[in-house]
Amino acid sequence: MPTLPWTIPNPPPAHGTAYVMASRFEVRSAKDVPRFFLRSLSAWRQVRTAPGAYGASLVAQPLKRVFYTLSAWEDRDALYAYARTEPHRGIMTSLRPTMSASTFTFWQADTEHLPITWHDAKQRLTDQTRIDTADGTATS
Repeated sequence: MPTLPWTIPNPPPAHGTAYVMASRFEVRSAKDVPRFFLRSLSAWRQVRTAPGAYGASLVAQPLKRVFYTLSAWEDRDALYAYARTEPHRGIMTSLRPTMSASTFTFWQADTEHLPITWHDAKQRLTDQTRIDTADGTATS
């Protein structure tokens, strides 16, 4: 399982709060995996210089056609500014047709608890999938 380790673009304050996002993406077919992975690397390069980014990691499970992202931000506005900025914005738009399912979850964490563990992030994604399925907002 290729993993891009937790990278810290901007050191967080010793005592503060981070806005955390975890995501799970599943592509429709094996032929979509290389394209998704290569585009993910472009977004990864962008996050490494993004204002307000405290840290990020990516896990790719190409044989399962699944990709996970985990990032921590100064606040919600910093995350959304990153998402609206190129190349991320164009990448997500261009990859939408290749997606089978996606899940996003957000929470706040004390900066002293960064980096967030993948175990915690994946558990929160599992919980979010259950919530989304129960209320009919699951994407597939």
